[in-house]
Amino acid sequence: MCAQLPNPVLDSISIIDTPGILSGEKQRISRGYDFAAVLEWFAERVDRIILLFDAHKLDISDEFSEVIKALKNHEDKIRVVLNKADQIETQQLMRVYGALMWSLGKIINTPEVVRVYIGSFWSHPLLIPDNRKLFEAEEQDLFKDIQSLPRNAALRKLNDLIKRARLAKVHAYIISSLKKEMPNVFGKESKKKELVNNLGEIYAKIEREHQISAGDFPSLRKMQELLQTQDFSKFQVLKPKLLDTVDDMLANDIARLMVMVRQEESLMPSQVVKGGAFDGTMNGPFGHGYGEGAGEGIDDIEWVVGKDKPTYDEIFYTLSPVNGKITGANAKKEMVKSKLPNTVLGKIWKLADVDKDGLLDDEEFALANHLIKVKLEGHELPTDLPPHLIPPSKRRLE
Repeated sequence: MCAQLPNPVLDSISIIDTPGILSGEKQRISRGYDFAAVLEWFAERVDRIILLFDAHKLDISDEFSEVIKALKNHEDKIRVVLNKADQIETQQLMRVYGALMWSLGKIINTPEVVRVYIGSFWSHPLLIPDNRKLFEAEEQDLFKDIQSLPRNAALRKLNDLIKRARLAKVHAYIISSLKKEMPNVFGKESKKKELVNNLGEIYAKIEREHQISAGDFPSLRKMQELLQTQDFSKFQVLKPKLLDTVDDMLANDIARLMVMVRQEESLMPSQVVKGGAFDGTMNGPFGHGYGEGAGEGIDDIEWVVGKDKPTYDEIFYTLSPVNGKITGANAKKEMVKSKLPNTVLGKIWKLADVDKDGLLDDEEFALANHLIKVKLEGHELPTDLPPHLIPPSKRRLE
């Protein structure tokens, strides 16, 4: 079924929602078509695959396991969502997350850990709001991942072309090897059966002789099924010139195309998914992190650091200020008491030294302490100092 809706999100992406996975007794009911094969067909053509799990009923059924295995060679497209995570307590959520990662590790055979987004992805109130901040951060990460898809679509298509070219090359080696092994006159059928049964050994031989990665080979089981109905005597011998052309394309043409794609993308306006939920959390007071951490006091008339400044001033005047300013060395003695790494303290120093004179006055010192507090409370530091954090006496410089 296809539905067209007047939604700005769908101007940039198309969403395919697959039928629900069968589990328990339902697995005995036949769908009437090869579900895994259909998903494999889609997997080759889409830019992102999202696997959804419910936190309160975590179960990888036999059918789901088969589906994930059918996505082999597309692991880079897979993202996992652990949904309805607001329905369980924090301690239980940790156990569920660990169990999910363990289960996926047995099915998705990649050296990289698959990215799992935790949250409650619907518009209902959170049942257990303890992890609200975590859910908001995870939601933003997932949204950013989806929003970047149009921008990188051309490069992904190029990567798919590379995969298909490698597969075609391996296919040529396999067909040629089978042709070579076939007798000219007698015993063709028995030899064919033997070759199909020993196809795994032929794969290993080609892998060794031509230094080809095992991941570039087609599915062994599927290849064996397809070869059963083929006439091996009609197979072609290997044509080195054609292989050289493919190698030249992979080594040179693809590299040039990569450069051209990046150049074209840099000249085009930024392509991101817009509208709907993507806009709902981007701007305004309900944007992620609004009014928290470094964003605290963003709408206040008074300087937010001012309320704690008397406490910071007491420390400031014990650090031997000269002409109302303290040196970096004296500021360091106090700042290192926070036990934050030097890399973080260095960033705080750069943000707090608003006039860039290598010294801190009382307002700048108060700002430095405020940023230390922000970091110690678990928030990220801003890349640039937000306007509402600039000390009042320095605002005329802006």
